[in-house]
Amino acid sequence: MGRVTPSADLSRALRPRLPSPLQEVRDERFARHGVRLFLKRDDLIHPDLPGNKWRKLALNLEAAAGRTVLTFGGAYSNHLRATAAAGRLLGFPTVGVVRGDELAHRPLNPSLARCAADGMRLHFVDRTTYRAKASSEVLEGLLGLFGDVVVLPEGGSNALAAQGCTALGREVAGEVDVAAVACGTGGTLAGLAAGLDPGQRALGVPVVGGGFLGEEVARLQREAFGGPAGDWSLEERFTFGGYARTTPELAAFTDGFEDRHGLPVERVYVAKLLFALTALAEEGAFAPGTRLAAVITGAPDAPRQESSVSR
Repeated sequence: MGRVTPSADLSRALRPRLPSPLQEVRDERFARHGVRLFLKRDDLIHPDLPGNKWRKLALNLEAAAGRTVLTFGGAYSNHLRATAAAGRLLGFPTVGVVRGDELAHRPLNPSLARCAADGMRLHFVDRTTYRAKASSEVLEGLLGLFGDVVVLPEGGSNALAAQGCTALGREVAGEVDVAAVACGTGGTLAGLAAGLDPGQRALGVPVVGGGFLGEEVARLQREAFGGPAGDWSLEERFTFGGYARTTPELAAFTDGFEDRHGLPVERVYVAKLLFALTALAEEGAFAPGTRLAAVITGAPDAPRQESSVSR
């Protein structure tokens, strides 16, 4: 598998808080089924590269060796923000290819403004081009514009990202029976599963529909580890209409969880994860005595004007 931890130099430069805390929370909706709920507080790893952003970016940044990093994201992409922040902190140039050319003529939203303030050059493309971002034609065009760059995929999920996320699994070795994480591109789940001990399993909760994540996780594991690694599965019933969408039921659940536990909940990923785990516990999906960890991959932002509600 090779080295799957960032160098001491990078860790000294960014000073991540590792291992992230594992905190048990008392919640009767789990306790009445004999399930103990833990929160793996990856949101506390780094103020600018929280959660899976540090784990997915660290080895990629070392491989880039100071060259310009070009990557992709939507108007509110946490991945773009983390990459831009890393560029500022480590002193390398960054380019963000942003979905939606109509945004080029509007004032930058707070997320993109933060990217720009951190030195990221923003390049807006139409949605058709963005969907083809992995094609040789689009990539060659970007290389023609920006020259010698290191290209990271949307969300940062590649073989190095999956390798970096194995540390997440190792940090909960012997501590829990099931480790669950919300999934957008599959890299965190691929690495988490690979880092767990035999007898532990990883559960992914997709926040986007389409049914493609199973194949994507398998592909990432082949590229990162040479084949399947660890025991993992997906629970795909809790997308709530798609990425960044919500419903009144999900919003009410999330408000209630915050009130119960005094923990602000990130709404795009973490809310769907916690809702799914609560529903699964009620369904009896976890045997009595199960120690269940929910990976908290990010902290909430200010309300987003463009978020949509499915009714």
